[in-house]
This record gives sequence, structure tokens and C-alpha cells, in this order.
Amino acid sequence: MPIDNFIPEIWSTRLMRHLDKNLVFKQLVNTDYEGEIKAAGDTVRINQIGNITVKPYVKNVAIADPDQLDSAQQLLLIDQLHYYNFYVDDVDAAQSNVTLMDKAMARAAYALADLIDQDIAGLHGNAGIKMDDGGAAYSVGNGNGAGVKNPYDLIVDVGVEMDEHNVPREGRWIVIPPWYHGVLLKDDDYKQAWQNYMATGVVPVVAGFSVLWSNNLDIAAGGTDYHVLAGTREAISFAGQVNKTEAYRVEKMFADAIKGLYVYGRKVVQPTCLVDLLVAKA
Repeated sequence: MPIDNFIPEIWSTRLMRHLDKNLVFKQLVNTDYEGEIKAAGDTVRINQIGNITVKPYVKNVAIADPDQLDSAQQLLLIDQLHYYNFYVDDVDAAQSNVTLMDKAMARAAYALADLIDQDIAGLHGNAGIKMDDGGAAYSVGNGNGAGVKNPYDLIVDVGVEMDEHNVPREGRWIVIPPWYHGVLLKDDDYKQAWQNYMATGVVPVVAGFSVLWSNNLDIAAGGTDYHVLAGTREAISFAGQVNKTEAYRVEKMFADAIKGLYVYGRKVVQPTCLVDLLVAKA
């Protein structure tokens, strides 16, 4: 809506609440290398020491020469660039009894966070663990029909799969679509965890996973299959920063404007710590 249409006779001291999506993925990644970036195009080199060989020791027998350490290196490229640029007319600012510029900055921050959330959710293709029902999506529901998977049991299965790949148990999370969470709420095994969340605000835990839900999960072709993501904080590295922020007066107008540039990079650095679970509503 153009700001010109936002000039009523009486200005409210409040703005209508936005029905924003729940943004979760940024809190589930590690930002260990964020302090090392300076500008778009920077490359962060991430090193990892290789395995150490353990050998049997025989008394009174000389040990072998020491092994040379080897290492693997990954590149985290800061290649994502996004900007915002908006203005507030002096007339609007004078007639308003809310701080339009501050509110607009908050909306710009949300728009950027939403974009990053969707971007991280789209990294399911790089997951090292793929789970589906024989090439199709798991059909999730509370019924006992053929081929219908219990929502709680499926999360347990994800945990078993991660255990078999030596994924650490600490800090495990899973992000599900709202409809999956609705089905889960009808499961007796989950109700207590949900009641604790409503009373304390502590994220509910199922089978060792912190359970979060999002509308930003990637939907497969056809619009019915969802790429649920599960993992640990070690799976994805993220590095980003505000590269430029400038306030300026708009030429040929009586208006203040702000523009900003944000740069970031993201990469699945531990694929085995990330699960891509394909599900559909029964």
C-alpha cells in the first residue's frame, strides 16, 4: 500500500500486527566463522584434521615412524547479496504519531531474515542422510491405515538413523511443517512435552529432538511432499554481516531514506549431521 494512502484524519498510536511466519533456521546453524568475513566475495577456508591411526604396541620393539597429519579443507563463500531501500516522506513523518522509519526498518529486517530462513531450509539437497519410503514420501497420520506412519515413531526412526551414522546426540533438532505438528499434538507421547512448552516456553523435545515448525520448509514438485530437516548445529555453517547502511535525503523530494546491503554465505559442512526426511500428510 503506498504511504500516500496511509494518511487518515486520526493516526493510531499502533500499527496493525503482521502475521509473520515463524523463523527458526538461523538459530539452528553455527556461526563459528562469522567474525572472519569482511565483504561480499570473501572466502572462509574451514580446515578439519584427518583421522589418527592407533597401532598396537609391543614391548621392547621400536614403534613406527610418526604419521604425517593430513587435513581436509572446505570453502564457505560469502556470495549472497541482498539490499533494501525505502523512504519516508516528511509530510507522513510529521502527521504520524508512530515512528515510521523505525517500524519500516523492523519490516526490512524481517524480510531479510525470512529470505535467509528459506535459503537455509532449501539446503536439504546437501543432506548426507536421505530418508523416504522407498522413493516416495512417508505418509504421516494418526490412523492405522496401510502405509500410514505415526508422527512420533517417525521422529524416533530419524534418531536411530543418526545414531547409526555416529551423529552426536546433543543439540539435535527437527523442523516440521505446521500440519505435521498438528498431527503430532494428537499423539499421547507428545502431549506432555507440549504442555510443558505452554507452561514454560521451553521448546518441546521428542525422542531427543527439539521440535520446531516452519512454513519455510521446501515443498517438492506437486505441492504435497515436504522436505523435513533434522540435524545438529554442526551440520550447517552460516556467516553474514551488514556490509553497508546509509541514510540519505531523496533528491527532488522532502523525504528521508535508508538503504542497506547485507552479505552472507551458508554451507552444509557436515553432511552426515543433516537429515532430509520426505513426508506427506496422510
